[in-house]
Amino acid sequence: MNENPILYAEDEETDAFFLKRAFKEAGLSNPLIVVPDGQEAIDYCAGTGRYANRSENPLPCLVLLDLNMPRKSGIEVLKWIRKEQTVGTIPVIILTSSLQESDIHSAYVAGANAYLEKPSQPGELTSMMKAMKEFWLGLNRTVVHGREASQASP
Repeated sequence: MNENPILYAEDEETDAFFLKRAFKEAGLSNPLIVVPDGQEAIDYCAGTGRYANRSENPLPCLVLLDLNMPRKSGIEVLKWIRKEQTVGTIPVIILTSSLQESDIHSAYVAGANAYLEKPSQPGELTSMMKAMKEFWLGLNRTVVHGREASQASP
């Protein structure tokens, strides 16, 4: 069982609010850590600054990134994650409202594991989070520090 947090980089407070609610409704027990910009996401993953204490700020088991954020874009964060040995294998899902082909292409080239459009209805977001829980946190396997690990959460 993996109770590590899920990191969500999102600058829109309303989107973060709806995702928190969808997590609860989907029965996700992993803590959701919301950071307001791309640089904060990097700082969290790197364990620097206010995130230096790993017992209080454990590595995420999954990263959700918006594309358009202040300080660093989702693509910049994704590229940084993929270069780092400690976090480079963590699954990263782009969760955005952009359906531009160039954004989708850039995300996959940079190493995204999935590219999802933010649903417009709260019920659709809950359904998406249930599917995410089942696949990414249940069935999916990833390598954490050189060993295979289940992402499963209860």
